[in-house]
This record gives sequence, C-alpha cells and structure tokens, in this order.
Amino acid sequence: MPFSVKHFEIHRNIIDEYRRSDILSARAEGSDVVFQKTFKALSDPTRRAILDLLKTGKRNAGEIASHFEMSAATISHHLSVLKDAGLVLDEKEGKYIYYELNTSVMDEIIGWISSLTSGGR
Repeated sequence: MPFSVKHFEIHRNIIDEYRRSDILSARAEGSDVVFQKTFKALSDPTRRAILDLLKTGKRNAGEIASHFEMSAATISHHLSVLKDAGLVLDEKEGKYIYYELNTSVMDEIIGWISSLTSGGR
C-alpha cells in the first residue's frame, strides 16, 4: 500500500519535530562545550593573530599563511581549531577557501561575561 501525501506530511512533521528538539537539547547541553572550544582556540597566540588578520575582511589560507613562519599544515590546523570553535566561517570561492570572522560566538561570550559582571542586578 503506497504512502499518501498525508502520510508523508505526518512523517515529515515527526522528523522535523525530532530534529528541532535534538537541536535545542544540543544547544542547552552544548553551551559548555562551545565555551571550552572557544577558550581553547583563543588561548593560542597564533590563533589570536589569525583572528586579528581576519577582522579586516575575509582571506584565503595562503594569504593567512603568508603572515606566519610556519608550515601550511600548521596554519590549516589552527584554522580548523578556529572553525571548530565557531570563531571563523569558511566559504569556497572557485579553487580557494576563504575564511572570515564569525562574531556571533564572541557576542555570546561577551554576553556571558557581562552577566557575570552585572552581579545579578
């Protein structure tokens, strides 16, 4: 017996609801993980220097690497850590991948720090 459109819509709604609840619980449980990854990424001076470079606009890995005396593999690792922490976004344009700052994670951290300094007032 083939599925009707109504059956398909019911199943799709169930799957969508499951995904939404899964995402919300991951956000609630994952905020500590996000902060840990972010602070780990920020603890390295090379990664902070990469972020400083990106504040002027997006750059590809070669442009970033040209500012450092280290291998392309090492720069790639640093970019991966920054990306995993959500501090940079990447976008493929032609044959290059461009990296740019993602300020939403910083906004979240600043908000958290601000809540600590307000002392619950």
